Amino acid sequence: MPSMMLMVLAFTVLSLTNATPAAAQDSAATCPEDLNAVESSDSVVRFVKVAGLIDPAVRDYMLSQLDQAEADPNAVGYVLWMNSNGSVLNDDDYLELATRLRESPVETALWVGNTGSTARGGAAELATVVDLVAVTPNSTIGRTGERRLPAEWGSAFGDAAARLETGLFSANQAIEAGISVGPLENTVPIGSFATMLSGFEVFECVDAAGALATIPTTQPLLSGLPLAHQLFHTVASPEVAYLLFVMGLAILVFELFVAGVGIAGVIGAGSLFLGGYGLAVLPVNWWAVALLLVAMFFLAIDIQTNVPRFYTIAGLVGFVLGTWFLYDGVSMSWITALVGIVSAVLYAYTGMPSMVRTRFSTPTIGRKWMIGELGEAVSAVDPEGTVRIRDVAWRAITNRATPIEQGESIRVIGINRLILEVEPTDGGAKDYRERRSATPDGE
Repeated sequence: MPSMMLMVLAFTVLSLTNATPAAAQDSAATCPEDLNAVESSDSVVRFVKVAGLIDPAVRDYMLSQLDQAEADPNAVGYVLWMNSNGSVLNDDDYLELATRLRESPVETALWVGNTGSTARGGAAELATVVDLVAVTPNSTIGRTGERRLPAEWGSAFGDAAARLETGLFSANQAIEAGISVGPLENTVPIGSFATMLSGFEVFECVDAAGALATIPTTQPLLSGLPLAHQLFHTVASPEVAYLLFVMGLAILVFELFVAGVGIAGVIGAGSLFLGGYGLAVLPVNWWAVALLLVAMFFLAIDIQTNVPRFYTIAGLVGFVLGTWFLYDGVSMSWITALVGIVSAVLYAYTGMPSMVRTRFSTPTIGRKWMIGELGEAVSAVDPEGTVRIRDVAWRAITNRATPIEQGESIRVIGINRLILEVEPTDGGAKDYRERRSATPDGE
C-alpha cells in the first residue's frame, strides 16, 4: 500500500535537527549509520484514513478503529487522516461519533492532508472535539454549516466559528486562528505531526555532523476500509449512486420486453439495490427520486411502439428534472449528470427500440408464430391498448375498431411493425387464418 510505505518512511528516516545546546548534544548517543537500525518502541499510533463523505460505512470503520486503539495499552494516539467534503450521517449517529472522539482516553488528532485536501461540513466540525488539529499547505478547512454538536461543548474555532460556517480557511489562516498547530512547516509530513502527540516516543542522537537528530520510535498503524465497507462507501457517493440507480431501472425495463429473466435482470436488480442504498444514505429530494421512476415508466410506454410520442417527451423532461434536483446538500458532477441524461435519450430513441426490433429478426423468435396466438387484454383496447401474449405485454390495436374490454380474451390476427392487430376470440370481424394466407410471406 503506497500510503503505508510513505508513512513508514516518514517515521523511520525523519530527522528533526535543531539548534540544541551543547550539553544536550553531549548527553545524546551517537546515531547509527543505518537509521533503520534504531529499535522501535512498543507504543503505536493508529491512523484512520477518511476519504470522501463520512457515511455509515466510514463511521463504523472509524469507531471500530477507535475501539481497537482504546483496547490497546500501547496506543498513544488516534489520528484521523482527513480528506472529506462532509458528513451524511443522521444527527444521532454523528453525535455518537463526535462523543466517542471527545471522550476517548486515547489522544485524538485530525490531520487534513495530503497537500490539497479539505475538511468540510461535518468533517470539519470534528476538529472541535479532537485534541490536536493540523492543516497542510494548500489544504482547507471550514464550511461547517449549521452547528450539529451541543452548544455546551463550546467551539475550538473560537471567534472564527461564524466565518467558518460558510467560508474556508487556508493552512495559514487556520494557524492564525489557533485551529491548526504551527509553524506551517511542522504540519508536513504526517510523521512530523504525529510527533506532537504527548505520548509519542523518539530516540535522540548526534549525527556525523555533530547535530542533534530526533528519530521517531513509536510505530505507525494504518489500515483501510474492509472490502464490504469499501463497497457500500463507494456506492454511497453521489455519482455512483445515481448511475447505479438509473442503470438498474433501465435494465429492468429492458427485461420487461424479453421473455423470461436472464443475467441482465439479475444485474439490473443488483444495480437498483446498490443505487437505492446509496440514495437512502445520501440527502436526496424524494420527489426527484419518484420523478426518475415515473420518467422511466413513461419511456417504457412508448418504447414498444417504436414511435416517440407524448410519453417519451414527458419521460425525458421528468428524467432531466429528477437528475437536476436529485440531491439536497451534496453535489454531483455535472459530467455524471450529462452522461445520465444523454444515455437516457439514446436509450429511448435508439437502444430499446432497436432491441425490440431484433426480437422479430431472430430465427427462433419471429412474427409467424404469433398469428393466431391467444392472449388477454391488460387494458381496454379501444382502439389502442395493451395485451398480454405468453406473459409478455404488447401494444395492440383492435381489428376494425372492434372494442375489447379489459380482461377479455383476444386473438392475434396480424402485426403492423411492432403493434399487434387483435380481435376478441368471440365475435371477431376477421378470420386470422384467412389473413395469414393473404400475406405474401405468410406473416
